[in-house]
Amino acid sequence: MATVSIAKRSLVPQALLLMLGAAVFLNYVDRGAIGIAAPRMKDELGLSDEAYGLAFSAFFWIYAPVQLFAGWLCDRFSVYRMMALGILVWAASTLLMGFAGGFVSLLVLRIMLGVGESISFPGSSKIIARHVPPEGRGIANAAVGTGLALGPAVGTLAGGLILDQWGWRAIFMFFGVVTLLWLLPWRETVRALPTTGHHDVGAKVPIGALLAKWSLWSMSIAHALGNWCFYFLLAWLPLFLTKSRGFSIPEMTFLATLGYAVQGACAFGFGYFSDWWTRSGRSEAKCRRWMMVSTQALAAAAILGLAFARSASSVGILLCIAGLASASLSLNLYAVAQMFAGPRASGTWVGFQNSLGNLSGIIMPIVTGIVVHRMGYDSAFILTAAVGLFGALWWAVAVPKIEQIDLA
Repeated sequence: MATVSIAKRSLVPQALLLMLGAAVFLNYVDRGAIGIAAPRMKDELGLSDEAYGLAFSAFFWIYAPVQLFAGWLCDRFSVYRMMALGILVWAASTLLMGFAGGFVSLLVLRIMLGVGESISFPGSSKIIARHVPPEGRGIANAAVGTGLALGPAVGTLAGGLILDQWGWRAIFMFFGVVTLLWLLPWRETVRALPTTGHHDVGAKVPIGALLAKWSLWSMSIAHALGNWCFYFLLAWLPLFLTKSRGFSIPEMTFLATLGYAVQGACAFGFGYFSDWWTRSGRSEAKCRRWMMVSTQALAAAAILGLAFARSASSVGILLCIAGLASASLSLNLYAVAQMFAGPRASGTWVGFQNSLGNLSGIIMPIVTGIVVHRMGYDSAFILTAAVGLFGALWWAVAVPKIEQIDLA
């Protein structure tokens, strides 16, 4: 009996990580649904390029600032309960988007989606920082990174098929119901935790001392630069492939899914490599920094190439390269944040970093909508590539030595 009990307890971190990966997976399925629905939704609701960009960015108006509060909640109260409440809100918002009648209702529901999803990354980072040692940090964050990649991949594939067969409204209805089902296994996973894990009330994090650290600000800027590229493809790739390059919806679905599938596979590859590197006694910090420098530059090159690509094969290859680069981004942004913050402050740190980092989600869709309307899609890809290259330089010279900060 004792052996069974020990074995059950040893599975708790793995079960939590599996559920966190699933939560992030659903997070990106639901937030990306608007991009898949866009080719038909824009026409039915009468949305201009600028209005669509505004509706897409509305998610980030609240998602970014609420991260500050969400991260604090994760450090002070039960992170497990916060995760459940957030998913309940965002699942309901996704479901109701299937009934949107125009720009205003779509806008309001995108804002509510942002409220619910704001808990996801501070919560997952808090749990990983508490339960996972440094030599396992790569695979743990790869589980989250894989969910981040497979969410758009499966969302694009399933959403594209639903769009082709039943229309754009069915996408939101189906995705919302599936997300609600996550709450059932999460409840059982949390019940298996020790009693102290249910309450999980942590010590206060000195916010003033945290905000005085350049490492926090530099990581937030690095996050914003990386997110610009990722969100650009998430928001505009379906429209680019169908409107500018003339691909059909099934062709668009396949090409976009291919890039995200590569991202998911590479996330685990990067996670395994970084853990192997750390176990060998070499510097985890150096490994993660130069992974980010090289892959940010690679992302910029792939996005620039898309501005000139015309054939399905060239677009597919470039999207695979972009997916590989995004895998490193999704893994290392949070792993490095956990290294800086430590278990005590990871919720608050990631909440702040995600808050500033997701400002690009507000600015990018609006800027891109204007550029696409006035100059075309190719110019938007060139601008995004320049942002990605600047991100690589930022990681090389502006992010300070990666080590746990002192909050005494």
